[in-house]
Amino acid sequence: MLRWAFLLTSLLAAVPTSATAGRPNILFLFADDQRADTLAAHGNPHIDTPHLDTLVARGFSFRRNYTFGSNNGAVCVPSRAMLMTGKSWFRIDAPTMGGSRLLPELLGEQGYQTFATGKWHNGEASCARGFQQARHVMFGGMSDHTKVPVRSRTPEGTWTSAETTDRFSTELFADTAIEFLKQHDSARPFFCYVAFTAPHDPRQPPEDFRQRYEQRPPPLPRNFVPQFPFDNGSVTGRDEVLAAWPRTEAVIRSQLAEYYGLISHLDQQVGRVLAALEESGHSDDTIVVYAADNGLALGSHGLLGKQSVFEHSMRTPLVIAGPGIPRGQSSFALTYLLDLFPTLCDVTGTTIPSDLEGHSLRPIWKGERDEVRDSLFLPYLSVQRAVRDRRWKLIAYPAQNHLQLFDLERDPDELVNLADNPEQSSNIDRLKGLMARWQQQVGDLVAIPMMSQTPTPIDLSTAPRKPDPWQPEWIVKKYFPAP
Repeated sequence: MLRWAFLLTSLLAAVPTSATAGRPNILFLFADDQRADTLAAHGNPHIDTPHLDTLVARGFSFRRNYTFGSNNGAVCVPSRAMLMTGKSWFRIDAPTMGGSRLLPELLGEQGYQTFATGKWHNGEASCARGFQQARHVMFGGMSDHTKVPVRSRTPEGTWTSAETTDRFSTELFADTAIEFLKQHDSARPFFCYVAFTAPHDPRQPPEDFRQRYEQRPPPLPRNFVPQFPFDNGSVTGRDEVLAAWPRTEAVIRSQLAEYYGLISHLDQQVGRVLAALEESGHSDDTIVVYAADNGLALGSHGLLGKQSVFEHSMRTPLVIAGPGIPRGQSSFALTYLLDLFPTLCDVTGTTIPSDLEGHSLRPIWKGERDEVRDSLFLPYLSVQRAVRDRRWKLIAYPAQNHLQLFDLERDPDELVNLADNPEQSSNIDRLKGLMARWQQQVGDLVAIPMMSQTPTPIDLSTAPRKPDPWQPEWIVKKYFPAP
């Protein structure tokens, strides 16, 4: 009797209903630590991203997309939690997402088949709650790309023991997604979430991709400096000890070559997944989303990591393609990753929960609205705060009583601090008021400096380096040669 009940339940689940018939599939491809300026189609002539360029050509790009700051040095933890909940980190338990309804959880309730592979940095319970199927999931923040520990969800909802394979992480997760696409029951729409661990360090691309950029190294960032001048609250964090101070041009060029190699290898694997989608016959009824959890400095402002509120660390690529979405178009509207929750509800005909803080971006590509907000707030721990509008950006460092003001229209690389310019005093007051309104809206209690003071310089030349167990020995020796 139980066997027949199980079979009947399975058959009913496979039958399209009025709630799921005609709804698009969703293929969500998520990169780790990818700067917004690392797509050739978006203006970087020094990187090879042919498959992502093709996606840009057949989709809609949001060119000013951001993660909503972070309450954790591991920025990917709150970033991924905000993506999955549609809420800012002030209103969620980012490490576990306990008590928050997740995007895949909601879609699963609406009849979607939900599947995940790759990185999940927010606990086992939330992953099991969000996804009906999950294979080769890496729980944690990072790993040697050639020895990534992965686990899979059993039919009973438990997790297998961790195992490693001999496949490079990007290839493993692409293979797993391809297998899902081949085996998918087309009677139900799917939400397939593929969270790559590239181009997060260790920066160890496959040899041919590393050599490609070592032979023609990318140029230094326009805002490269050897060292950040003062303590920003995270200047000696984990990401910042992946090379010695002061940063040399040779070291940054080398790390950029490795970083670009990881991205081009990722692009290749994305191409394989998109080809499998085409072969499955579902390319015309699938929304494809490509994004990343946060950016990265890699020499910009003398930093290496993402623990800052500068553009290079907070901005991420965002491309959406599929049925009903204009091809080859873009917007410079101010958007957050957490906008994707209501956006995907909108395109699937799912009622948008009333407690979300994000906004659907669909009206932008439909030409109904030019923007969904006129400013952005970027809070990092309690040590940095930023607000930006269409042109201006104000950064505050409470512990240093220091302000920075940038004219992003004329100075997109945030090189010229105008905070001490008397002619900008009214502009600074305006932006402080805007920041205060954001703080009140989200419940942020950090006090913003009333006046800007010159910060105390910091000397990092003798700062100790903490060992990082995830870095292969050849990388350690490369950037920290024995004296």
